[in-house]
Amino acid sequence: MNTDSVGVWLILALLSAFFAALVTIFGKIGLKTIDSTVAAGVRAVIMAATMIGIIMLLGRTSQLTQLTQRDMLFIILSGVSGALSWVFYFAALKLADASKVATIDRTSILFIIVLSYLILGEELSLRTVAAGMLVFLGALILII
Repeated sequence: MNTDSVGVWLILALLSAFFAALVTIFGKIGLKTIDSTVAAGVRAVIMAATMIGIIMLLGRTSQLTQLTQRDMLFIILSGVSGALSWVFYFAALKLADASKVATIDRTSILFIIVLSYLILGEELSLRTVAAGMLVFLGALILII
């Protein structure tokens, strides 16, 4: 991987983190008077419409016909997992402080580390294990 691609993925990841933070803040505000499942459903519809618009804007609609059955299976599984994640996330957000819910939600990093090693065959280095332990300790400190 060259230096330029490292810079690009890092910028994209930081933008992802920033917008994820806005999801939490705006979601918490929006949950004041509505059921969390309804809010997550409305959010999903808005996300779908936004993504369709982005696909069209970028001129990528032709790629929809290139999806294989395997691609679709894993995209569907990802979508179902994402929907369940947001149902539980918004339910927790309705009941607790945004900072606590978001921190615990981000412990998904621990699951990702383990599953990417087991399923994707990614490297499990000492550095990765140490970082995962720090995430776990941070979450533990927050909830006790």
